[in-house]
Amino acid sequence: MIHWLKQLRSAFGVAFLWLVCLIYFTQGFRSFVWTAVSYQLKDRLQLSPSASQFVFSVAFFPWSIKPLYGIISDCIPIGGKKRTPYLVISTVLSLVPWLLLGLDSTSRSSSLYLMIFLTVQNLGSAMADVVIDAMIAEAVRIDKSSFAGDLQSVSWFAMAVGGICGSLLGGYALNNLNIETIFLLFTVLPALQLLSCALVEEIPSNEPLPELLDSNEFEEKSKMSNDTYPDTKKSNTRRRKGQKKGKKGASSGKSEITQKKQSKSLASKLFQSLKTAALELCRAFKQPIILRPMAWFFIAHITVPNLSTVMFYYQTEVLLLDASFLGTARVVGWLGLMLGTFIYNRYLTNMTLRKSLLFAHIGLSITILLDMVLVSRANVGYGVSDKTMVLFGSALGDAINQLKFMPFLILSGRLCPPGIEGTLFALFMSINNLGNTVGSFMGAGLASLLGISSGSFENMFVGLAIQVFCTYIPVLFLFLIPKEATGVSAS
Repeated sequence: MIHWLKQLRSAFGVAFLWLVCLIYFTQGFRSFVWTAVSYQLKDRLQLSPSASQFVFSVAFFPWSIKPLYGIISDCIPIGGKKRTPYLVISTVLSLVPWLLLGLDSTSRSSSLYLMIFLTVQNLGSAMADVVIDAMIAEAVRIDKSSFAGDLQSVSWFAMAVGGICGSLLGGYALNNLNIETIFLLFTVLPALQLLSCALVEEIPSNEPLPELLDSNEFEEKSKMSNDTYPDTKKSNTRRRKGQKKGKKGASSGKSEITQKKQSKSLASKLFQSLKTAALELCRAFKQPIILRPMAWFFIAHITVPNLSTVMFYYQTEVLLLDASFLGTARVVGWLGLMLGTFIYNRYLTNMTLRKSLLFAHIGLSITILLDMVLVSRANVGYGVSDKTMVLFGSALGDAINQLKFMPFLILSGRLCPPGIEGTLFALFMSINNLGNTVGSFMGAGLASLLGISSGSFENMFVGLAIQVFCTYIPVLFLFLIPKEATGVSAS
């Protein structure tokens, strides 16, 4: 273990490894503060379950447009750098909302302001996630490619540790601290992340912007990404002329005109660079081998209404489970996620993806049935406590969700064509996130339609029954998944 860590340190440097681990740890530790947000919406703002779920759905929308951040950072360098400036910007966007929510009582007392600040915070977190993924991809390129799996393992481990710590400490903090204090405490991590950005040196990129392509040229040149870039002398000349401006008074007028033309040319190239990247992405995504599987995963999310927020209300108001216990349940969920990853990698990689996804949805319907048993109080008649049901359901649910997510990761990794792997993979993840967001909207709509609200859970059983039925709708579309694809090979 120590030898392995020394190898990573010598390959990537302490500063880079520290930054990667810190960012992923912070992503996992977000459960510390988002538990407080759930209680803020329920207890202080007294929102209904459907209203709370709507707030969460809107707030997490920035995770659904991750490719946009990747395209912008790839095509529009800041000071010649594509990564660290955007990492600083994203960290500031993650830091400031929690700081304001902790210091300003008005911002956290209004559901609208709270939703806006949470959306901005998620914008920063999602952008940081894209940038650090790009930095990892660049770090392992060429001579360090053998460390790719090791670096991913470190990042996932850091996030898991952050999730466990955040869940444990979040429940304890809610029982002993004010919510505003929790918001302020969480700012320590993004502040530390902001300072850590200065430790990583990024070499300014000399890659010029893509040429202006017409539709016919794009079709041909998109296949040869190395030939899509022009010479950079004009942009360098523009900067040199900008520095000389004002030194020669007699030629200042001509210099201004020249600078305006060159500035317009640069803006045109920036726009065309963004356009070219977007067209390449769309062209790759429209291929049936990519479009069909991604369509299935999107359908699998939007056809199953997400009632997690409603269950949170039920667990706290009817079952009277405290924040500390719910934090423990989330830790058990993280352990279930790790167990699901281990089971898939150890026993299910040779199973066809169609079959593993079928079993995953059968398992998901069973976890919802357990919730129905909990809501009907049938477990009490058999001497099974509510806490046991919640802990078991949390572990089983997260394990099965991971069994479903692993095929998604496998297909996403294999379907990405060379040259745009990072951006296209970000698009795949965004489809997954967008599906989750739409599923949350569907859950909020279902709860509102059934009249499920705080203190009124009579139709909760019906809502869960509908959710069980919807779980099998994606099974009808499994033909979209490649027939012989497995966790080892795809065809």
